[in-house]
Amino acid sequence: MMQKPQITISSLDAVRLEKILDSLSYSQFPNKDDLQEEIDRADIVEPKEMPSNIVTMNSTVIFKVISSGKEFSKTLVYPKDADGSEDRISVLAPIGSALLGMKEGDQIDWPRPGGDVLSVSIISVEYQPERAGEFQL
Repeated sequence: MMQKPQITISSLDAVRLEKILDSLSYSQFPNKDDLQEEIDRADIVEPKEMPSNIVTMNSTVIFKVISSGKEFSKTLVYPKDADGSEDRISVLAPIGSALLGMKEGDQIDWPRPGGDVLSVSIISVEYQPERAGEFQL
């Protein structure tokens, strides 16, 4: 497994994600520890200080799944906003957790339920709320 890239998360996203994790049991979210570990190791910055090339909550990102070579464009959302549409992915999905806090050009290996590993590469951040001046989504 490759070394995990440094990640950056906004203070607002970190607080919201901590509340979500605290409310979920391991049966509801088996990868709970993996996401908590990401939050714990992240650089936490104020939303107004967020670099524009970082995947934050509600960002639209183009990424590639290395094993298949397929590219996707998805908006990373909180579970309450994951309405099943093709263009949204919950931060609680394995790929969603992997995307959080990464920057353009980063690659990460992320555990999947069942023991498999998913390798994801960030191509571009098409939209980021912080870059657009939207700090309270």
